[in-house]
Amino acid sequence: MTPEGRFVGRRLETTMTAKLPPLLADFFAATNAHDVDSMSSAFSEEAVVHDEGGDHRGVLAIRAWMTKTLEAYDYEVEPLELRLTGSEAVVRVLLRGRFPGSPITVAHHFTLSGGTIARLEIRP
Repeated sequence: MTPEGRFVGRRLETTMTAKLPPLLADFFAATNAHDVDSMSSAFSEEAVVHDEGGDHRGVLAIRAWMTKTLEAYDYEVEPLELRLTGSEAVVRVLLRGRFPGSPITVAHHFTLSGGTIARLEIRP
């Protein structure tokens, strides 16, 4: 499935990504470009990522998690749905990659603080 949209800079802006806060739109664009520097710059220094049953605390641990998962799964995300409540954002995404059952739909639960991601929890 190819999302329809327009290019803004180097990012394809689909109807869904156009609705995302810029921080999250940039994070997902960097994710699809496998740009760990840009991905990790979205997180606060003390951020926590919870994925696959484990926590990754701080930017260095988050960068290591990003590198490991990108290399292992070679994945892309397509945002499908957004729910914003205060500093919380839940983005349901279609996740495609090199893993059994691909593609799957998962929810990214973000806590935003001071223009950065303070917490990300990825759930089925």
